[in-house]
Amino acid sequence: MMSIPRAPLALGLAGLIPFVFGALTTLGWLPPVMGMGGPIFTLTYGTVILSFMSGVLWGFATKTDGAQATAGYVLSVLPALWAFFMRGDGMTSAAIYQITGFIGLLIIDSRFAAWGLAPVWWMRLRVLLTTFVVLSLGALLI
Repeated sequence: MMSIPRAPLALGLAGLIPFVFGALTTLGWLPPVMGMGGPIFTLTYGTVILSFMSGVLWGFATKTDGAQATAGYVLSVLPALWAFFMRGDGMTSAAIYQITGFIGLLIIDSRFAAWGLAPVWWMRLRVLLTTFVVLSLGALLI
């Protein structure tokens, strides 16, 4: 297996900082900084990242054509639509929806990887990052 290139790994790990910070402030292990932290912070960032990942998947879909491209484009918009429409009616339900969204995103990632549209190291990175995201969002359920 090919190792994850340094730049995507470093940037991916840096992208976890807001999730981990939000979880630690939610648990009371860190104080909010400039009024930021906690569930709203974490859920807002989660919405941004689900939408960002839709754009990444859209880019993968452009690498193919025909029925596979159509399926790829449809799958690529699902994380952003999920984040927009599945907001919940409170912190607990919102966290559950986002956890579900990130797990669903990982499943979609695996489809793009199986089609050969993602780099060979993609799923190793996505599993690593998704694990930390889900754990961080899980802190909102405690």
